[in-house]
Amino acid sequence: MEGFDLRTVKDRRKQPTPAITRYTLWGRRKAFQRKEERERGGYVDRYHPKLLILLTLGIGLTVLDALFTMMILDDGGWEINPVVRSAIHVYGDRFWIWKFILVSIPLPLLCIHSKFRLVMPVLYGITSISALVILYQVYLYIF
Repeated sequence: MEGFDLRTVKDRRKQPTPAITRYTLWGRRKAFQRKEERERGGYVDRYHPKLLILLTLGIGLTVLDALFTMMILDDGGWEINPVVRSAIHVYGDRFWIWKFILVSIPLPLLCIHSKFRLVMPVLYGITSISALVILYQVYLYIF
């Protein structure tokens, strides 16, 4: 009986973990243990608190951007971005709803895919650009 394998369970690691499963809410996987998995990327069950802070910061900066845009427009300024300018033309003072939805929809997708190699640099880049835009708008409003 030596060498006789009694295991009949199929190895679950031969297939990648699906993006949404029952483990999405109740799973324990926070990171990858093997180097090849970290390099390849994939899906985890739980996310790092830094990611929540980064996503919340992204939404907060979007709201601030819309508020500062409205304040600058009220003081006689004009919108440089042609896409946002057309949204202001179509939606009027409610353009911020369009802008909020446009930014908020991709954030959960970026969160789910955050363990892939290029996603976190993209999130940091978007947040940095948004912060620079806010600083520029503060500069315009004060001076």
